[in-house]
Formats: sequence, structure tokens, C-alpha cells
Amino acid sequence: MLDPDPPFQPIRRAGGYLPLEDHGLIGDGAAAALVGRDGAVSWMCLPRFDSRPVFCGLLDHARGGAFTFAPDEPFETRQLYRPDTAVLDTEFRCASGTVRITDVMTLRAGADLSDDVPAGRGELVRTALVLSGRVRLRYAIEPLGGAQARPLFSGVELRLPERPGMRLHLRGDRPLGGVGTGEPDGTHGVYELEQGESVSLCLSWARAHRHHRFEAETTVRSTERAWRRWMSGFDYQGPQESMVRRSAVTLKLCDDWTNGSLVAAPTSSLPAPIGGVRNWDYRYAWVRDAAFAVFALRRIGFGGEADAFLGWVLDAFEAGEGPRIMYTLTGEPVPDEVVDHDLEGYRGSAPVRWGNGATDQVQHDVYGEVLDCAYQWVEGGGDVPPHLWQSLARLAGQAGEQWRTPDQGIWEVRSAGRVFTYSAAMCQVAMDRAGRIARLLGDREAARHWRQEAESLRDLILNEAWDERARTLTEHLGDGGGLDASLLALPLRRVVPFDHPRMTATTAAVAERLSAGGGLLYRYLHTDSPDGLPGDEGAFLLCSFWLVDNLSGQGRLEEAEELYTSLCARASPLGLLSEQIDPGTGAFCGNFPQAFSHIGVIASGSRLGRALSARR
Repeated sequence: MLDPDPPFQPIRRAGGYLPLEDHGLIGDGAAAALVGRDGAVSWMCLPRFDSRPVFCGLLDHARGGAFTFAPDEPFETRQLYRPDTAVLDTEFRCASGTVRITDVMTLRAGADLSDDVPAGRGELVRTALVLSGRVRLRYAIEPLGGAQARPLFSGVELRLPERPGMRLHLRGDRPLGGVGTGEPDGTHGVYELEQGESVSLCLSWARAHRHHRFEAETTVRSTERAWRRWMSGFDYQGPQESMVRRSAVTLKLCDDWTNGSLVAAPTSSLPAPIGGVRNWDYRYAWVRDAAFAVFALRRIGFGGEADAFLGWVLDAFEAGEGPRIMYTLTGEPVPDEVVDHDLEGYRGSAPVRWGNGATDQVQHDVYGEVLDCAYQWVEGGGDVPPHLWQSLARLAGQAGEQWRTPDQGIWEVRSAGRVFTYSAAMCQVAMDRAGRIARLLGDREAARHWRQEAESLRDLILNEAWDERARTLTEHLGDGGGLDASLLALPLRRVVPFDHPRMTATTAAVAERLSAGGGLLYRYLHTDSPDGLPGDEGAFLLCSFWLVDNLSGQGRLEEAEELYTSLCARASPLGLLSEQIDPGTGAFCGNFPQAFSHIGVIASGSRLGRALSARR
């Protein structure tokens, strides 16, 4: 369970950088920001998740820029979310007193977060309230690439030389600059406040509210109410409820509320591990992530978000010439991958990348992801017109033709393609779901054809991927490849039952041979499965949640619950999880927070909760 009263802790840095777990995520369904325990907003992309960062100190503490608001003396801090919201409080304790700074990307009054419409006001509000003593607070706003400040009647306008179309507006409920700063342009300032006094700063990028009366408290309370209205639909019976509730909010913060898409993570280029080159831009929508998100959100009461993701997937598929593994949030091709040589990378881990070079990879699991989403859409009462069904049937036919063709697999290796077991299995999913859709549409002949094709491929996979000597399924078909933790997902996609003898043997093999210790798993061993990149990586959290699912499905509930509890305990004090964990230190690595990891929290908790309930 999450600690409702975490202890104050001193700030610790490595090479000028906070640990990833010392950050909280805020957002408004169009953009997101990371707020550090030190009071710095060191990551914020505007006006969209995938825009160029306005503050990028997370990837270069010296040159990336930040919006800092903190006491002007040494302090120790703690962070807390207000329950069931994305409103973040950071409390600072120093010699002169205690102050709480509340950060929120505000929402429109009366916003309904279940609607597929913009809800954000296009502004970040930062409010400092002195809880005890007399505290001197300093703020500084320093965008990436610098800014030209122009004082206005309502505050300060900031023009960014590197973003000609982007203008920021800073205002406050006290005069900008405060006292004794020597910074007449208002981008830096100092306030001296006594117990009970407060000051609010508002950074906006939507021009509509710049000259409105500034009522920070009213806006923050309205935003809190909007989040709690949305969370009133939460429905969960299982272990670690507080962690699952926080994961629901975190997934919502990764959701593009207008388009229905989902970013894999709101960050780019956070390394896995530190000092390595496995630094990728995750601010895009992967079809497989959307498919797993649909599965998870439906199980905790959020059918509206699930339907929005399904609709987005089908729209993106229908609008393109063929299925892609990832899209921009609006369903367009992802930009080419480029290296930013001006930024040093988190803790010196270059390169920093924008765009994603995997966008044009061949990954056959996309056939199954699209058909699975289509099936869930139809099963839930969604309409599939004849021309869309024809396109889906053609896609299933392509899956039947392509499963023996090498691809880059679920882990997007940058080496030569192989015939991955998981990819072939997802082609089986494509044909199975085509048969299920055909049955729901009343097309008995097509249903029988696709069912037979799917059963034939499943039997072949169980035979060709099986290594009798190693007593496990392997990552490739027919060549005795190494182990791959994605094999744990086969029962989740209904390819193989959890309790099939070859699946239980594979579960045991993965748990033993891919173990990173403490319930953590590697995706694969680089010595056995070269992926075209130098160096190793951390343990991949989602794989451990898949292990929980397999243990639950095999009736090993005590083991499953123990593992699930240990994984949730690895979350930050705020209940956030990264993509990977460094097995040696327990530190977060990879992009943060990672939607996949929070999907695992929700899906595994739901499955385990149902199994425990059934046993009782």
C-alpha cells in the first residue's frame, strides 16, 4: 500500500540529476510535465506530448532549462498526490519553516474526463502556502534554448527563439519578481511569506485565459473535482488497491483525451541502463500498448477510455495503407529518428533522440493487435461496416502468409530479423479473432475457416517452438533459440492455456533462467539473443507482471500474491513505475512513468483478485 504520510528526505543527486523516482507526473490530457522533489519542473513538452520540450533539464541539467520554485535555503522534502487526482503537493521543510507547493495542470470547470474532448485550460498553476514559520521562496523560469521576456499588463510574455510559434505567459496573484531580485523582467523572483500566506504563479500557453481574473484556489479545486468525478467510475476488488487507483490515474495522464490514443511514456531518451545507448522516444502510440491498455481499463470500470482506444486503433488502421506498429497521437506516421547533439542526456547518457526509428520495422504482432482490438470493439457492440470487415479479413489473410517471415519482434531488435515465436503467436491471434468476428457478424463459413487456420497454427507453434532438451518453448520457431519473457504473454492472448503442460514448463524456465533476482525478469539474455545494440539493460517490469498472471492462472496464488506485492513495493513513494529496474540498485531506468508497467499493475491485480475471490 502507498504511504499516506511519507517521511521528509534530503535531496540527493547524481551528476546534477535527481533519481527518476523523485519526480511526480502531472498533465491535462494533451501534455504532461515532471515535477521534481527539488521544486523544479524539469520536463514539459508543449502544446502536446510529442512536441519539443519547453523545459528539458531532465536530459541536460545545465542547458535543458526548468521552471524552479522552492525555498531559498537548504531543505528536505516529500511529495504526495491528492487522493484520486493528478494534483501534486511537494512539501519543503527547512530551518526557517515549512511550505507546501501545489502543482497542477488545470482543467476546465465542470470538465468530464470521460468525454473525447479537450479538457485542459493550457496552463500550469504553482501555488506556495507557508505551513509554519517564515520562508523565503525563489522562482526562476528558464526555457530550453532561452527566452525573450516582454513585460505586459497581465504579467510577462516569453518568446522562444527555437519555437517561433510558441509564446508563454507568466502571471501571478502577487507582483512578479517579488522583492530584491534585480530581475526586472519577472522571469526570476523572490517572495518572503509568513505562516498562512500564499503566492500562486500561472504559466499558460493558451491565450484564452491570459487576461481573466486569476483565482488559483478555485481553479485547483475545480480540477480536483474533475479528477474525482472520473475516478468515481473505478471498480476493483483485489490486492494493493491504492496502487491500482494510482495506476489508473497515471494511465489517464498518458492518454490523449481528444484522440483516444495513448503514449507509451510521456518522456524520451531516459536510458536503460544509465550510461547506455538504449535511449528511445516513447511519446507515441503503439498499437500493442493500446491493446493491453484496453484489456486493463475495462477491468476496473473505464469502458469509455477502452472504447476510445479501440476506435483510435481502427481509425488509424483504416486511414493508412497497412497496419503500422506505432503512430503519432493523431494517427499519422511517427517522425524519423534524429539525434540531438546539444543535450548531454540524463546523467550523461547520450544520445538524446527525437522520433523513433522502429516505426518502419516489420513486426508481425501488429496483425494480432489490430484484429484483437477489432474483436473487442465488435464484442462490445461496436459497428464494423462491410468495407472495414473486408480490410480486417485481408489483414488476417496476410497474417496467415507472413508468420514464417522474419521480423524484429515485440522487443524491436535492431539486428537481423528472425521468426519470433511471439510474432507467430500473434498471427495466430489475428486468425482466431477474425473467426470470432465472423461468428459475431453471422458469417459461419468465414468463422469456420479462420478457426481451423488458427488451430493449425497454434499446434504448429507448440511443436516448432518447443525445445525438448531444455523443456521450454523458445523465442524462435524451429531453431532452438534462447528464452524470451514475451512467451509469458501467450496465455494472456489466449494462444495457449495457462495450465497447458508446455506453458507451465515454460513459465518455470523463464522464472529461473531470466531471473534478475527479487522477482525481476530480463526480457532475454543478450548473450543468447543478440539484439544489435551494445551493452545490457535492466529488468523489464511488465515481464514480472506477466509472471504474476501465469502463477495466478496456474492456481499458485500464494506465490502470485507475494510476487505482485513485491513488485508494487518497488513503486516510487508517489506510486509511479518506470520501464525497467536496475537489479543491482533497485533504481528506476528507462522512460518514466511507463504505461506498460502501470498496465501490468492493473491487469495482474485484477486477475489475481478474481482468482483469490473464486478460491474463497
